[in-house]
Amino acid sequence: MKVRSVLLTAMTIAVAHPATAQIFWQSPDFRGTPIVPGEEGIGIPMPGATPAEESAAIAWQLRSGLNVMALQCQFDKTLLAQDSYNGILVNHREELAKIYATLNGYFVRLGKNKKAAQDLLDRYGTKNYTSFSTVRAQYGFCQAASNIARATLFAPRGSFQTVAVERLRELRNSLVPQGEQLFRFGAKLPITYPSFDKKCWSKRGYKDCPYTLGFS
Repeated sequence: MKVRSVLLTAMTIAVAHPATAQIFWQSPDFRGTPIVPGEEGIGIPMPGATPAEESAAIAWQLRSGLNVMALQCQFDKTLLAQDSYNGILVNHREELAKIYATLNGYFVRLGKNKKAAQDLLDRYGTKNYTSFSTVRAQYGFCQAASNIARATLFAPRGSFQTVAVERLRELRNSLVPQGEQLFRFGAKLPITYPSFDKKCWSKRGYKDCPYTLGFS
């Protein structure tokens, strides 16, 4: 009976305290303030864009970042990176189509003809994708992106734009390499080490020479 009681207690604790992250580390807090349309330093500059086009660019950045997540973050299947992204495309299909049309309108105005406009849009899309590519910050990016993707997937239809404004800065912040947050080893610790002068050493070992103070 005691064994059964212990097992039931352990199961209760496991259910009451689910894991907060799939990747086994304490992720940095990447959260930030909502994005302001037209804000400098966020994404690819779009000079002359209307407020609607600037808002569309914010949303398209989020979609691009989550697309990169679906490709780069499959190393941990529990993140459900690809499944979440595919679900987002289905759940927010109509809104994403309107966002794309608004964004395309900006490049149609800039291009001399249809082909030129398409080329500008393609280059813009490529820059967007590559701006989310990361190696050193992959764990942080994948963890943050999977959390954002899950929130986006279950957000009501028609609210993709709102999620983008609220969470894009967090996704951008996650591209900055950071390490484990629970155990930080940044502080330098004082250590002493022996002199390496030949006169301080003999066949019997270290002689009576002073130690040198240093920091690790």
